[in-house]
Amino acid sequence: MLSIKKYAAIDIGSNAVRLLISSIIEQEGQPIKFKKTSLVRVPIRLGADVFISGYISDENIQRMLDTMTAFKLLMKSHKVINYKACATSAMREADNGSEVAQLISNQAKIDIDIIDGEEEAAIIAATDLHQYIKEDKTYLYVDVGGGSTEFSVIHHGETVSSRSFKIGTVRLLNDIVKKETWTELELWIKNNTKDFDMIDVIGSGGNINKIFKISGKAMGKPLTYFYLTSYYNKLQTYSYEERITELELNQDRADVIIPATRIYLSAMKWSGAKDIYVPKIGLSDGIIKSMYYETVSSVSLS
Repeated sequence: MLSIKKYAAIDIGSNAVRLLISSIIEQEGQPIKFKKTSLVRVPIRLGADVFISGYISDENIQRMLDTMTAFKLLMKSHKVINYKACATSAMREADNGSEVAQLISNQAKIDIDIIDGEEEAAIIAATDLHQYIKEDKTYLYVDVGGGSTEFSVIHHGETVSSRSFKIGTVRLLNDIVKKETWTELELWIKNNTKDFDMIDVIGSGGNINKIFKISGKAMGKPLTYFYLTSYYNKLQTYSYEERITELELNQDRADVIIPATRIYLSAMKWSGAKDIYVPKIGLSDGIIKSMYYETVSSVSLS
């Protein structure tokens, strides 16, 4: 007996807003399969408003309304039965975040949960990493966002510690990350990884996915600390315009890719990791899994 149903996850981040639609395939005697059907990304960059002024601007409120209206129609077209929309750092810190969420609920008919950093880390950790990791190894999982970065230490397949830090690409671009926050992160990584002999980093987020794609590495193969350092140094020799025209990066990727790479390199350095694995997963995948296993609430569309 074969059953296929579609779930959707909306990730409202500080740099972009994403809609992931996944097919959940259940077959008797077989493990559950989660198959990505559609991924739409809109670079609204709410963090550029919020981390400077404390508010989501009128222009970006309208863009959010348009995007959420489109997402609602896409979910209907795909015959999605359940969805969950999670807003992270930017909407969490916006003085008008709750007001904007209410407006979207009223006009676009999308209900948004504004989640805190620890819940974000927990949802990401719920992503089934078993197909990407070896049970006898230790990993530092690093999910870089625009407003915050989530870190989890995974030992023998179990998450032993996780923490969210207000160090994100949009914050770094606007030079609003305090030195003390970097120091706190360094201490946290060192303290939570010092008991393990060998650590690899697992990186998620659009920037590391892009770097991995550019590297030409086969899926499942890691990027080395040396490669990432070389690429980081190369990026800095190009202007913003050259990164768009010569390196063929999207304009909303060409600026944030440098601070993102800095975060991954710092995590590798402080944990002593020589390799970073890039399985192309993130908050949206975690939301889908958490909905299916009913560890978070969801909204029915049927």
